[in-house]
Amino acid sequence: MATRVAPEARSDRRTAQERTIPRLWQDAIAAERTNAAYLVERDGGWEPVSWEEAAVAVEELANGLLALGVRKGDAVAILGQTSLEWALFDFALAHVGAIGAAIYANSAAKDCEYILDHSESVAVLAEDEGQLAKLAEYRHRNPRLEHVLTYADLGELRARGRDHAEANPGALAAAVAEVGPDDVFTYIYTSGTTGPPKACMIRHRNYHAMAAVVDEIDDFTMADDTMLLYLPLAHNFGRLMHLEGPYVGFTLAFLADPLRAAEALKAVRPTLFPSVPRVFEKVHTAVVSKFDAEQGLKRKIVAWSLSVGRRASERRAAGKPLGPMLAARHRLADRLVYSKVKEQLGGRFRIGISGGAPLAKEIAEFFHALDVLILEGYGLTECTTAATVNRPSRFRFGTVGPALPGTELRIDDDGEVLISSPTVFAGYYKDEAATREILGEDGWLRSGDIGELDEDGFLTITDRKKDIIVTAGGKNVAPQNLENELKMSKFVSQALVIGDRRPYCVALITLDEPELVKWAHAHGIAGELSASALSRNARVRELVEGIVDRVNADHSRYEQIKKFDILPRDFTMEADELTPTLKLKRRVCQEHFADEIEALYRA
Repeated sequence: MATRVAPEARSDRRTAQERTIPRLWQDAIAAERTNAAYLVERDGGWEPVSWEEAAVAVEELANGLLALGVRKGDAVAILGQTSLEWALFDFALAHVGAIGAAIYANSAAKDCEYILDHSESVAVLAEDEGQLAKLAEYRHRNPRLEHVLTYADLGELRARGRDHAEANPGALAAAVAEVGPDDVFTYIYTSGTTGPPKACMIRHRNYHAMAAVVDEIDDFTMADDTMLLYLPLAHNFGRLMHLEGPYVGFTLAFLADPLRAAEALKAVRPTLFPSVPRVFEKVHTAVVSKFDAEQGLKRKIVAWSLSVGRRASERRAAGKPLGPMLAARHRLADRLVYSKVKEQLGGRFRIGISGGAPLAKEIAEFFHALDVLILEGYGLTECTTAATVNRPSRFRFGTVGPALPGTELRIDDDGEVLISSPTVFAGYYKDEAATREILGEDGWLRSGDIGELDEDGFLTITDRKKDIIVTAGGKNVAPQNLENELKMSKFVSQALVIGDRRPYCVALITLDEPELVKWAHAHGIAGELSASALSRNARVRELVEGIVDRVNADHSRYEQIKKFDILPRDFTMEADELTPTLKLKRRVCQEHFADEIEALYRA
């Protein structure tokens, strides 16, 4: 039986004076939980870290920071992959009132320097010597950066903290007492897709309220859950999950390398898996490919099981019971098909949580037909992660769910989604003009997204306001809808639709190399079997043309993709074409492939 802390049992932590991250952590430790707080990879396995071990580490690190002279209001940067060290250091910073300035592990040196400079950081924790190397030139030019540490230095910092606590037994408690709910907890930098990154000032009460909202959502995250977390902690989605663990009491397993998610799912066997859609898209491609390869009786069993799953999914989504006959068929289909897919996810998978970018409705429906529930939510850094989410007992695929408790939504005259919530940020650091553009005097946040609210309060996001294509003929086109439909094909890795102020829409398409190579082998295509070589193959072009035609068939003429080009490579983070959460940087991609785009309009 799943357990959770009742909302009334937490009423003592809900007073305004106590809505701080140190209070969140101290309440977690005071609960005296017996499950593991964390799971970490060591010596080829996953080892538990107890709440007591974690509490000692945070206290010693916080005292160590005080010994270094780090005080309330000081900015301290963290540069590293998702890890226990990152999380515990973040809690230690909160205890002394310092402001965490998170930097993505894959950031280039110039991006690291920008955040260090803009945040006026007095110290930085870098994961290792490789990350430290990015800061070499900056350290020589900026004496303000007083302390430079790596994870390897944390043992020494803890020892220094023990000495400091012995000499100053009340110092840490005094520092914690100075931290208030309206103080800034962290700067989270936007992805910089439309210009230099902006620093969102997230207050202690913002993140506390964001974590506490689960008290009013039944069966979402529970104390006996285990979550596999690979999301970068520099991003608001990952940061929330790292705070949610101690608040709710579930076990967090940190995975540094997202490319090892498939392996880690089997080893950790999580019940919760938050992810960006790109990972779910990859799993979808792999499952569809396996199903397509089945023949004879097995192929018929898969088709039958999917049919049963879709009928069961429709009834569950409508809140209706399956009925005896459908329930019996569903149990049989689970033994024959669904369980094998779920085993690849660890065998205990309860909920997938999708955020950071739009998830195609068809992918959510496909997984639910396999008895795997993926719940999509929506929000932005400026409202401390989430404003809406689908619930286990109340969901509607194709939407991002109803508003979270305490959050109000409004659709402006131009279709823009407006948000009012206790989680709305304090503004952009050092940028009052940008703050005024997004945050009205009435406290309503302008999301920059176009959406619709249905009669039941479910929100559907159409597209980013700035991404909406207005063709030369004055027609509005939402490119993400077309892109998601193209990516439903197992052969399409990424798609970018262009057409703003142009006579028609075109698309740049990248191909999934493993699936394409398998297809080429099956169709007797000789020569070099790589995505680059196959992108120029006439039969591959016919394959992609068929995919585009099928997408176009469901759209009005002005929305249809009139021409396309197959790129010889995928969009990558290394080329600065993807954000750390794998969203396309549309402007950068268009700059990099400007010649290919112009050729589509010249032809």
